[in-house]
Amino acid sequence: MSKDIERGSLGDSFEDFLKEQGTYEETTEHAIKRVLAFQLEQAMKEQNIGKAEMAKRLHTSRSQLDRLLDPEYQGVTLAVLTRAANAVGRTLRLELV
Repeated sequence: MSKDIERGSLGDSFEDFLKEQGTYEETTEHAIKRVLAFQLEQAMKEQNIGKAEMAKRLHTSRSQLDRLLDPEYQGVTLAVLTRAANAVGRTLRLELV
């Protein structure tokens, strides 16, 4: 670490950086979707639920399930996320902070 770096300047948060760049909301949305997809896949693995079974539990196609689990796909509704969480015995919890 360089002594030339002013004390405290490293304390700027990544959130502040993203806000300055104008990408905070988009980045946050993307991160949340990645986390939810990861959590669903982990719950499926823990319970030995394959994609075909999960699609059946959601009353949807496997291609629709693949979109749900795709961290890049942003067109997922709260209703679908809630049904997916319930299908693996979990609940979806959202909050405004």
